[in-house]
Amino acid sequence: MFPRPNHLIGLTIMASTLAMSRAFQFGTRLAAVSSSSRTRASQVMVRSPVFINSSSKTRTLSRRFMSTAASLTDEQKLELEDKIKQKGDEIRTLKDDGISKDDLKPHVAELLELKAQLDPSSVAPKKKKQQQQQQPKKKKQNQQQNQKPTNDDAESDYITPRAENYSRWYNDIIRVCDLADDSPVRGCMVIKPWGMSLWDSIKNDLDARIKEHGAENAYFPLLIPKSFLEKEAEHVDGFAKECAVVTHHRLTADPSGEQGLIADPEAELEDPLIIRPTSETMIWHMFKKWIVSHRDLPLKMNQWANVMRWEMRTRPFLRTSEFLWQEGHTAHATYEGALEDAKDMLTQYADMCEKLLAIPVVKGAKSPSERFAGAEETFTIEALMQNGWALQSGTSHFLGQSFGKAFDVTFQDKDGKQQDVWGTSWGVSTRLLGALIMTHSDDAGLVLPPRVAPVQVVVVPIPPKKNDEEGKVALNDALDNLVADLKSKGLKVKVDDRDYVRNGAKYFEWERKGVPLRIELGPRDVKGGVCVFKYRVGSEGKETVNLDEVGTKAAE
Repeated sequence: MFPRPNHLIGLTIMASTLAMSRAFQFGTRLAAVSSSSRTRASQVMVRSPVFINSSSKTRTLSRRFMSTAASLTDEQKLELEDKIKQKGDEIRTLKDDGISKDDLKPHVAELLELKAQLDPSSVAPKKKKQQQQQQPKKKKQNQQQNQKPTNDDAESDYITPRAENYSRWYNDIIRVCDLADDSPVRGCMVIKPWGMSLWDSIKNDLDARIKEHGAENAYFPLLIPKSFLEKEAEHVDGFAKECAVVTHHRLTADPSGEQGLIADPEAELEDPLIIRPTSETMIWHMFKKWIVSHRDLPLKMNQWANVMRWEMRTRPFLRTSEFLWQEGHTAHATYEGALEDAKDMLTQYADMCEKLLAIPVVKGAKSPSERFAGAEETFTIEALMQNGWALQSGTSHFLGQSFGKAFDVTFQDKDGKQQDVWGTSWGVSTRLLGALIMTHSDDAGLVLPPRVAPVQVVVVPIPPKKNDEEGKVALNDALDNLVADLKSKGLKVKVDDRDYVRNGAKYFEWERKGVPLRIELGPRDVKGGVCVFKYRVGSEGKETVNLDEVGTKAAE
């Protein structure tokens, strides 16, 4: 339908080569480094704090990290940036609380060391005032004019080049393309309409696949009793550190008046509630009620929901404390039936990524240390990013009989004997949006494959002169026919007729948002029976197309 990006062809070749060289099948183990292992590796690189009390120690610190800073990977830089931000926030809080200068010094020293690890020049001794005053004014002005905008400016339209700082480029894309915004809750994000429309496209495609797979949609409670998690030992160990806990069911005014609202001491829950990190325990509790006989199996349930996993280091879409996902849960009478279900759903995820998102993936199995808590086997699809990262993009778990036994879920087989059930669970999340960004986008903004794009074609009409009534009528008629032709081919079309925005600004906006095709139509075009095509990628220049051929040409 649209020209295929050259870098996507390269990614396909890279992913295929990776797959062949590692002989990936379901029985092999995935060799790509996961996000958790990268985090552990980066943690090893971070040295313990050293308190600095003089400029000489600052110079020593700068020299100490000069050689190591150049060898830091993007992932290690990302972790250091997060630690610097956290420490800066902590120092501001301490200042607000009235901490003394002496007590604050160790915290400032720790912040300086973190900055030194990221950028040794940031702790270099300052030049003397006399030397600074000797610098010509014109030179200072030129430096200020040539200085690039930074990512700290939330209003800036600047996108950091990928080659300069890949992690900052990723954040810039999310910001300037209106995909998401920061929320007042640490670790959580606000998904804006353009980002949500991308998730809706994924949801609609995948929901049809899930139903074809035989699962039905349902909804289960957000709050899970703590006692449920305790029933499956491995499961509770895997999620204990990430759980957000509700301990009271009511607030009350602080009698002393010092704290405003407080948790009412008389409203403490006997069994604290966990905000769901995943729903295995709740769903298997319900399976016990619903499964009696072999005739009730297989039982396949899916829910679209949000989950909460308390994260210390977050990144929009890739790793947030709260995220959206779908989670499927199935129960089976046999080992073979459950294992086949887990593998089949992984195949559906891979097919969706490749056909809808145009993301090549590698299928494989996680190592024992990386398996889902409580699973006997975890299958995964990994996508290859432009910077060489392997990103886990979907998982399917063969649970064996662990959850069936933990929740005493049995069924009567054909011979009248009681048997334990076999289970699976599988899911993908809004992390797929992060994969979409990092696979296709460039330094100009977002790049969207046509099938997932919320708007596949944007039409920008160029109005005639104010007094040209005849031209206005002709333009509107041509515009209506053009849009009708595009929609008849099944394309998602947007007409940008905002009269308070310049045409150049419209072009810039839609290019950044990744719309695959822009069509320009003005009075001269109408008289000539043509319009102008401009593709987001795959073609550098503009193309003139006859109005009678617009729908056919756009749908190619």
